[in-house]
Amino acid sequence: MFTGIVTAIGEIVEAQRKGPNLKRLAIACPYEPKGIELGASIACAGVCLTVTALRDRTDGGPGCVFQVEAAAETLAKTSVANWEPGTRINLERSLKVGDELGGHLVTGHVDGIATIVRIEPIAPDPDEPWGATARFFLRAPQELMRFVATKGSVCLDGTSLTVNGVEGDVFTVLLIPHSLAVTTWGDRKEGDPIHLEVDLMARYAARLAEARPQG
Repeated sequence: MFTGIVTAIGEIVEAQRKGPNLKRLAIACPYEPKGIELGASIACAGVCLTVTALRDRTDGGPGCVFQVEAAAETLAKTSVANWEPGTRINLERSLKVGDELGGHLVTGHVDGIATIVRIEPIAPDPDEPWGATARFFLRAPQELMRFVATKGSVCLDGTSLTVNGVEGDVFTVLLIPHSLAVTTWGDRKEGDPIHLEVDLMARYAARLAEARPQG
């Protein structure tokens, strides 16, 4: 489990196809290797992936390089198939019992791909060191929109965000300057695909509502 609070930005340094249904990735990150065990889960742009190997960085940067493997379901449901060296991704270590739950409960199981249709910058505060706030308009698959509600939570590329508004198959979220600075959202542009995980409680509430007529 995760919280959707991004703790680092990683960069893909190796990407190898190991057949049609498997892709091996090496990700450089600032995490200390002594704190990562083989088999640990790390949310990579919102996708829960398992650490299969660790090694030191060779570029002089802090932290380490960890290896993960993405199988057929992940490659089919996410944009991981398109990740290549140089791709930057949001990272979050798995939640430990007793940790602060700063965002919302996130499983790391991506439901689908949303697309940025518009970015609306909001005039910056002259006293704000990080720059302008921005409103993002995203189009989601129609079958997922029943789980997206105004003031509800969504996880987008591993970031826990509050839905500001919903109209048809488009919803909006607001990114404050700090979030734009410490995540990959500052790099995003119109047309970019975004991993979408709907709120866990919304998913179960919808399933219970569907099951009620059946007794």
